[in-house]
Amino acid sequence: MFLLTVLFGFWNFIDYGFCLYTDSSFVPPLLYAILGSSRHLGVGPVSIASLVMGSMLREAVSPTDQPILYLKLAFTATFFAGVFQTSLGLLRLGFIIDFLSKPTLVGFTAGAAVIVSLQQLKGMLGITHFTPKMQIVNVLSSVFSTEKEWSWQTVVMGMSFLIFLLATRHISIKKPKLFWISAAAPLTSVILSTVLVYAFKHHTHAISTIGYLPKGLNPPSANMLYFSGKHLALAMKTGIVTGILSLTEGIAVGRTFASLRNYQIDGNKEMIAIGVMNMAGSCTSCYVTTGSFSRSAVNFNAGAQTAVSNIVMAATVLITLLFLMPLFHYTPNVILAAIIITAVIGLINYQEAFKFWKVDKYDFMTCLIAFFGVLFLSVQMGLAIAVGVSIFKILMNVTRPTTVVLGNIPGTQIFQNVGRYGDAARVPSFFILAIESPICFANSTYLQERILRWVREEEERILENKEQDMKTIILDLTAVTAIDTNGIEAIVEIRKMLEKRSYKLVLVNPVGQVMEKLESSRTLELFGEKSLYLTVGEAIADMSKRFKIEI
Repeated sequence: MFLLTVLFGFWNFIDYGFCLYTDSSFVPPLLYAILGSSRHLGVGPVSIASLVMGSMLREAVSPTDQPILYLKLAFTATFFAGVFQTSLGLLRLGFIIDFLSKPTLVGFTAGAAVIVSLQQLKGMLGITHFTPKMQIVNVLSSVFSTEKEWSWQTVVMGMSFLIFLLATRHISIKKPKLFWISAAAPLTSVILSTVLVYAFKHHTHAISTIGYLPKGLNPPSANMLYFSGKHLALAMKTGIVTGILSLTEGIAVGRTFASLRNYQIDGNKEMIAIGVMNMAGSCTSCYVTTGSFSRSAVNFNAGAQTAVSNIVMAATVLITLLFLMPLFHYTPNVILAAIIITAVIGLINYQEAFKFWKVDKYDFMTCLIAFFGVLFLSVQMGLAIAVGVSIFKILMNVTRPTTVVLGNIPGTQIFQNVGRYGDAARVPSFFILAIESPICFANSTYLQERILRWVREEEERILENKEQDMKTIILDLTAVTAIDTNGIEAIVEIRKMLEKRSYKLVLVNPVGQVMEKLESSRTLELFGEKSLYLTVGEAIADMSKRFKIEI
């Protein structure tokens, strides 16, 4: 699993990437072991945050033409990601990341996976000049316009190892007990491809390799933080976007494994821990890090009980940095591209998208918007549009709450939606409505108009079917968890309008703060006696007895 994410760091940060990755797997885990609250969370760079940071920075700065500036922006973006994450924890504003709904993340991840797979065609085909842009049109155009740069040796090696990696992944999926085959395949591929290139180095000049990698820890990078200049806004924007993504993933992974061992993690503490390790990481040659699902799964399955597992991982990385770096000199870039493609294919969760289609068409639409936004616009624009659609859905749910007509299930005191339950029958002389959301300033006017429209429609239905006239309207408030002054005024106004039409309005089961606000606003006094009941059945029985209504 170590190499599965090395590829993202390396490919996004070119010659410096491997060193940046390994440093990011050394310093941050040590800090998380001290500050974090999860016992199983494995800390390090993750694919999505690496991808987003690389793509956003590369659109403005070339890592090959301006490597120093590129590194400065990477470290600065990591610093701002840490500041943003720490601020959320200190101010207890973690609810902000909840706006990244699951459909948004599924679509965004799939789109990013497709884009990064296409970007790896540069390595798979041996292309030298390739577009830094991430839009699918630009990427495909760049691939086919550089056909003369394609290297058949690179293509053969890349396709061979890609087939090998995909085959091992398929075997592990079909037979979970053989998970070790897929886990060992990337390392096996790197070792084998490195040996082949070294053995035939006089005949493989067309295959590019990583080249020289210095041993030891990278130097401190506090002096490389970029706090002025025309690219400062880019660094801040990149930091906030990657900070949100990494924080969402880290907390989600931590909660997942905490639930398996029946313990709680402190969300705000996690935000502070992840933020601090990113701020410190930006000063020690690290880019953005968070909790990784793959590392956490390894910790969990290996029997880790505390965050000390992160210290063990950091020690292993330190050994690699100090002694093993020269071994990667002849590792071909094409093998990293093949590993990337194999890894990101697993990020395309089409089963979940199909589930959205069956359960909630709006969620499916949100997923598609995120997916195509990333493909055709940009990573950040696709994410922003999808978040906007999710927020619009929230506003729609708030401003257009559900109201339903209730009917009695024969032989019981149960009242259910007549549109959903075929056995539910309307009660003569009574019209029963249920509101299934809080009543606030955003929806009070709509509810007022909708309830009066329900009454008009019921009058027309009664007249058409020649049924017994409607005398009493029952408003079931069981599902109304909150109400504000606008909502209270709307209920009072509804009562006045109904009284003008000779209808009696009664309320049923206002709960919690709704009851308290109705009392403190003296609204119940306006309704008079016998206008408040605990159940719909009690209201019908009492009103029928008082007004001698035959049911």
